[in-house]
Amino acid sequence: MNMYEFNKMLGAVLGSALLVMVVNEIGNALVHPITPAKAAIAIGDGEADAKAEKSADTVKENAGQADLATLLAAADVAKGAKAAKKCTACHSFDKDGKHKVGPVLYGVVGRGKGTGTNFKFSAAIVDKGGDWSYGDLDAFLADPKGYMPGTKMAFKGIAKATDRADLIAYMRQNSDSPPALPAQ
Repeated sequence: MNMYEFNKMLGAVLGSALLVMVVNEIGNALVHPITPAKAAIAIGDGEADAKAEKSADTVKENAGQADLATLLAAADVAKGAKAAKKCTACHSFDKDGKHKVGPVLYGVVGRGKGTGTNFKFSAAIVDKGGDWSYGDLDAFLADPKGYMPGTKMAFKGIAKATDRADLIAYMRQNSDSPPALPAQ
């Protein structure tokens, strides 16, 4: 390699670097970035963020309960009975009914999750614990696998809130002593 070839390669590299610098300066002259006075996303104390998120979840939950209370107060038991027909493939709503693929749902409102009958519940339901409240039933009926991952229930859920409220009202009717409806 002679000196002439070396000078051509060095000139090409320096010319490219010079071109990049010129394009950068022209770009900076044409575009003026504006720095906001306040950061759009504040990176702050993780504990304060967790408290704010928990507070927002509580507000949403309370709003959901108020909405559910209103829906349950206006629920149509006859429509709920009609909606329950698709449930009867796997469940019975009769007081002395027999278990099918799923447990008997007579008296399920207020009953403990995974308890109350001689049915082998999935570990997900037993581990969830607590009683079947109106809110729990609404969340479970909306998205069984989302509310309770690991459940054996293959049903995809009921998207419409009024249909879920009608079904819950029907299930409430099928009980010897159902809990009181939530306050509006």
